[in-house]
Amino acid sequence: MCMKTAISIPDSIFKAAEKMAQRLGFSRSELYAKAVAEYLQKHRNDGTTRKLDEIYAKESSQLDPGIQALQSASIDEDEW
Repeated sequence: MCMKTAISIPDSIFKAAEKMAQRLGFSRSELYAKAVAEYLQKHRNDGTTRKLDEIYAKESSQLDPGIQALQSASIDEDEW
């Protein structure tokens, strides 16, 4: 199923899109549909990323000094 719609875009973008559609052998509708689909795919996780950034902004990634000391002590020293 396809939905017809009318949109307003700057003349320069319209002209560039017309040239690209011709070069690629796409109809104007196909080019716009592919462009919007790609944009949606690229931004599909924006809300998730934003939420994770909020959560981890409140968390410290620094190791507890005691754990860090134990971890360092458990590593054998190699001779170079």
